[in-house]
Amino acid sequence: MIINSGAIGGYYSYIQGALRAYPYLDNRWIGLLLALISFGIIIAVIVSLFTVIIGWLERKIIARAQSRRGPTYVGKFGLLQNVADAIKLLSKENIMPKMADKVVFPLMLPAIYALYLVTLAFVPMTSAFVGIGASIALIVIFMLLSFVPVMLFIAGWASGNKFGSISAQRSIVLLLSYEIPLILVIAAIAMLSNTYSLSGIVSAQSGLWYIVMMPIGFVVFFVVMLVELERPPFDLREADSELIAGWLTDVGAPYYALALFLDYTRMFVGSLLIAVLFLGGWSGPFLPPAVWITVKVVALTMLFILIRAATVRFRLDQTLRIGWIYLLPASVINLIITFALFVR
Repeated sequence: MIINSGAIGGYYSYIQGALRAYPYLDNRWIGLLLALISFGIIIAVIVSLFTVIIGWLERKIIARAQSRRGPTYVGKFGLLQNVADAIKLLSKENIMPKMADKVVFPLMLPAIYALYLVTLAFVPMTSAFVGIGASIALIVIFMLLSFVPVMLFIAGWASGNKFGSISAQRSIVLLLSYEIPLILVIAAIAMLSNTYSLSGIVSAQSGLWYIVMMPIGFVVFFVVMLVELERPPFDLREADSELIAGWLTDVGAPYYALALFLDYTRMFVGSLLIAVLFLGGWSGPFLPPAVWITVKVVALTMLFILIRAATVRFRLDQTLRIGWIYLLPASVINLIITFALFVR
């Protein structure tokens, strides 16, 4: 496996050059730590801006779909409503259920969030801005995401609430049942691009995006992402008449703020992966790469939001039927067509 880092390596070189003016600080480990912190701060700023802006857009779009106005008072056009909500939630007392596991329960939500942040380190936003440019990044990313079902199950079980436990079991059944179509689509992408490097996959789409070359694979991957991100109509972790808020039922207000932040971070990761794997990533004419990747991620995110506004939640049996009866055969057909038409 080959690993390189355009962003962190560049920050490291710059910081090491600056530290030479201070001999007592001229240490490669200090330089590496500062480079990692710099990259982490930039990622945190990007995710925070995405959460505030997209969170506001989602509330506005869904309100319009329901003949409402959405947030209007806090900030211009209600732009700061999400910030106000976060401050309100973080200022409240963090209450833990009596029957919850006092060690595991408070750790699971931060651990899940950290997993998605680590995933972001492997996903290139431009050719230069990539934290860890591994030659097998495609495998590493989905290996990391495969831990999510187990962590969700542990979170529900550790709450000590039967509703949270049942919800976690539903989540793990859904996520595991959709893993096979996901793996088959990833195999088709790797076969078509002849690489597991995400930068290499983007370069392979310089002539034609993969959404055109394998539209079936795009549809399968997009639906699987809706399930993986627990976005409507596949948000079966919660159900008003059955499980309330699922494995999040018993979290206190500060943890609920983190859960909302996690939802938008997951949506950012999902949109970024779809853009890189099927829409040519940061490539495009005339505009800078950072603008192109932003446009594509925002467009995909808007599609997620519109689907939420226009659909109702599927039942568990309906969701499983879609995965096994429709998406699995479609992913196999996509793999066969890709091999027959494009692989020599």
